[in-house]
Amino acid sequence: MSTHDESSSPVASTADGEDRAVEAALRPKDLEEFIGQERVREQLSLVLQAARHRAATPDHVLLSGPPGLGKTTLSMIIAAELNAPIRITSGPAIQHAGDLAAILSSLTEGEVLFLDEIHRMSRPAEEMLYMAMEDFRVDVIVGKGPGATAIPLELPPFTLVGATTRAGLLPPPLRDRFGFTGHMEFYAPAELERVIHRSARLLDVRIDTAGAAEIAGRSRGTPRIANRLLRRVRDYAQVRHDGVVTQEIAEAALAVYEVDARGLDRLDRAVLHALLKLFGGGPVGLSTLAVAVGEESETVEEVAEPFLVREGLLARTPRGRIATAAAWQHLGLTPPQLPPHASLPIQQELFGGSAQSPAAPAAE
Repeated sequence: MSTHDESSSPVASTADGEDRAVEAALRPKDLEEFIGQERVREQLSLVLQAARHRAATPDHVLLSGPPGLGKTTLSMIIAAELNAPIRITSGPAIQHAGDLAAILSSLTEGEVLFLDEIHRMSRPAEEMLYMAMEDFRVDVIVGKGPGATAIPLELPPFTLVGATTRAGLLPPPLRDRFGFTGHMEFYAPAELERVIHRSARLLDVRIDTAGAAEIAGRSRGTPRIANRLLRRVRDYAQVRHDGVVTQEIAEAALAVYEVDARGLDRLDRAVLHALLKLFGGGPVGLSTLAVAVGEESETVEEVAEPFLVREGLLARTPRGRIATAAAWQHLGLTPPQLPPHASLPIQQELFGGSAQSPAAPAAE
């Protein structure tokens, strides 16, 4: 069974080494230059301006939302707006309270600490962070057993910017210590077009309006994916054409990279093909579906399914995964004709409805 490398897909929401290097060059430097997320930008601007007027350290900031929408970029903008240094780390890198204590004790006054994937931090480090955020103090334990003593260590005021793709996994005591919480939404196609035109200028890529619209429509509402697709289309245009990105060239390039008109990649279509052709549209269990496409269950569930569900092409039900009418239409297939009693309204499927007729008495 294969293991799908998400970062190898042109529409993967994660970033590899090359993506991180390009993202650093394309990142906006201030809130005015940042495209999209209008509500979060306005709220964050008020928080930062008020802190500057008071000559105080702003409240801690929590940014939540799917990957690739600009949480890391906003953290760097916060530091730039405050004219403060920034320290970047991640939850998985902090597995012991001592790891966090070492970072906190080396912060300078007013510094911004960016903690990515904060929900994946270890519990002991998390409990230490509570006191650090609220009282700017940590207790360092010296020694072991009955002779262990806690030495209080005062910290300079700092601003913690936490980022998470799974806000629901944050414990309430941690979430409540953030003075400002901003949720990042997926981008509209018009906003992605602006992102693409800006990135094209920085990358010295010639692109017309229709070409940008074509790339934006396949970018899954995510600027990171839009920038990655722009670079792949640029490569195609430079190698096989005159370097100018038009709608026709964008379509041809993205066909080479197996990204279709709705942004589905090879894995997404493989899941839909298996669900429709092998299992008649479902319902089918996750593990069975994963075997049918030659992938691990976790890959199907975490990489392919979120986008398919968001696009209304697949639904999760208590009985398994089922395809929607839009999935049959997208792949140009005709759904099988079932007897009236053999099908269930999708509402019944989603909420555990039984296969018996509505008029039939429920089983004891």
